[in-house]
Amino acid sequence: MPHFIIDCSENVLRRRAADEIMQEVFDAALSTNLFIASEIKVRINPFTYYNNGNTLDDFIHVFSYIMEGRNNEQKGNLSKVIVTKLNALLPEVPVISINVMEFEKSNYFNKTMV
Repeated sequence: MPHFIIDCSENVLRRRAADEIMQEVFDAALSTNLFIASEIKVRINPFTYYNNGNTLDDFIHVFSYIMEGRNNEQKGNLSKVIVTKLNALLPEVPVISINVMEFEKSNYFNKTMV
């Protein structure tokens, strides 16, 4: 169920392979014990064109979408673990951030529920 969508400057993928970055996010999310491996989904979107505070500094931002039910401490830890792992992998990237948003169980639906 959790989805991790990584937006980054295209140059980040010249520093590390997309698969390596996605695997780092996957492993970090799994290490929190909030999710099971088969449910974690990770995608990456590199940007050629962007304005990052009126600069072209490299960036990574992870948009996390998880099912409701985790407390603020768990969500905060998830954010910290992912940013810490990405920072260790890509210390030269000046902007690495994440936010966590929740799906509501009442209005989430997928193909397996038909």
